[in-house]
Amino acid sequence: MMYVHDIWVNWFEGEENGYNVCHFHEWRKNDSIELLDQVPVVYVTKELFNYIENDMSDLPKPLLEAVYKRAYLKKQHKRISLEYAFVATDGHQVMVIDTLGYDIPVRKSRVIPRQERLVLDLITHKRPLDFSYKPRKGQKDYHILSLQPEYMMGLTRKERQLKHLLMLMLDQLKQSKRIDELRYWLTEWRPEMYQEIQQMTFEEGFELLVGEACDGWSLQHEEMCEKMAKGQPFFERLWEMEQQKKNVLKR
Repeated sequence: MMYVHDIWVNWFEGEENGYNVCHFHEWRKNDSIELLDQVPVVYVTKELFNYIENDMSDLPKPLLEAVYKRAYLKKQHKRISLEYAFVATDGHQVMVIDTLGYDIPVRKSRVIPRQERLVLDLITHKRPLDFSYKPRKGQKDYHILSLQPEYMMGLTRKERQLKHLLMLMLDQLKQSKRIDELRYWLTEWRPEMYQEIQQMTFEEGFELLVGEACDGWSLQHEEMCEKMAKGQPFFERLWEMEQQKKNVLKR
C-alpha cells in the first residue's frame, strides 16, 4: 500500500458532480480545511475514478477493505483514525475521499498542486488496480438542480454557486405553476418577446426560460438571479453570502 503524508483537504460533502468539488485555486478563506497526517493512495482505472468523482453510489468492497483504518487526521497534535479514507487517482487526476464510515464517497476533496504531483509521481510505472463494481445503468440523470457538466464548464466557483441558486428559484417557480409570475420573469429576460410570451403556455414559457438560463453565465444571469432572490429571505441570504466570499490565493 502506498501512502502520502501531511495532505491538506477541503471537504465538499454530498456532491455527486465533480465540478462542485473545487480545485485548489478556488478554495476560500472560510472553507473548513483539514490536515490529514497519513492517507493511503489507490491507483484506479479512469472509469472507476469517474464513478467515484461523479456519483454517490457504493464503492467497491475490496477497495474499502484495503484502506480500512489506514488514514489519520491530524488535529490538535493528535492522530485520529478515519475508517474509510483514501486518495484516488487515475494517473491524471487526484481526489481524496472520506466515506464517514459508510460505503459511499460522502466527502470529496481536491489537493494542492504540489501534493497532486507527489501522488502522480508515486504511481509512475505502476498499473491501476482492477476493482469490480456496479456502474450506473444508462446515462446519469441530470436535472434542473443537478445540471449537466457542459452547463458549468468554464464558470468560476461563484458563478457555479449563483447558477445553482438561480436554478433553485426557477425550480420553485416551476412548482408554483403561476403563469403570471413566469411571464413576468420571462419578459424580464427577453423583453423583446413580450407579445409572444403572452401567448405561451406555462410549459412553453418555462422551457424557454430554463433553456436560456442554463446556457453559460453573464451579467444578465447575475442580474436575474439578484432580482429573483429579492424579497425571499432564504434566497436573498444565499445571494448575499456569495457576494461576501473570497478565494484563497495561496497556502
